[in-house]
Amino acid sequence: MIKIYNSKEEKNKRKNLRNNATPQEVILWSRLRRNGLGYKFRRQESIGKYIVDFYCPEKKLIVEIDGWRHKENETYDNDRTTYLESLGLKILRFWNNEVNDNLEGVILRIEEHLE
Repeated sequence: MIKIYNSKEEKNKRKNLRNNATPQEVILWSRLRRNGLGYKFRRQESIGKYIVDFYCPEKKLIVEIDGWRHKENETYDNDRTTYLESLGLKILRFWNNEVNDNLEGVILRIEEHLE
């Protein structure tokens, strides 16, 4: 059986991403961590060959914070989304400016998908 969650090969990459989180990831993580929304979230979880920003295993919910680089990598993002959705996972995407300008709206939308 192939392990697709948090493979050892991706451990250093996940650690590096956690240690170099964007300001928006830090802000959102402060609300998600320690069951802040009533469910456990993990940050920088590897699923297959991809690493997602935040993952709630109980609800199979991925939360992604996208910056300007995502506009340049549409094909990669589409392939990634197709793969993750094929595993039965739901993906919520937010732009950096949404976290900056409307954090409560972002939290409300996440909560809707946790119900």
